[in-house]
Amino acid sequence: MRIGRLSQLSGVEVETIRFYEREGLLQRAEREANGYRRYQQDHLQRLAFIRHCRALDMPLQDVKRMLQFMTKPTPDCGDIDRLIEAHLANVRSRLQSLQALEVQLCSLRDQCGQPHRGDHCGIVQELKSAANGRACACHPD
Repeated sequence: MRIGRLSQLSGVEVETIRFYEREGLLQRAEREANGYRRYQQDHLQRLAFIRHCRALDMPLQDVKRMLQFMTKPTPDCGDIDRLIEAHLANVRSRLQSLQALEVQLCSLRDQCGQPHRGDHCGIVQELKSAANGRACACHPD
């Protein structure tokens, strides 16, 4: 199949497929006599695997390690377990940061409970305070 069809079937943009090839995540396709790439079913399966990993928010470097493990499995999958554990720790850290951000945004939103003139907007005033190095509702310290 050609790259357009592969893109359609996999849900991965053509440029992303080319990028994955350049980065070694996807094996290079054979070329037809006219120079077009010819992709096989295994390209589609590999793209589905990559897409699933990316949906789990795995960085490309980790996806590449997973693909290497699939290609050349070792007797012990501890490296893969550690990779997922590190990714999970990163996700938990990001969740904490997002929860703190939510609290800050709620505090900022509470500064302007009802519509009025823009120059009297509590949110804008708080952001101006922060820009001038003063404490604000979202960063009280």
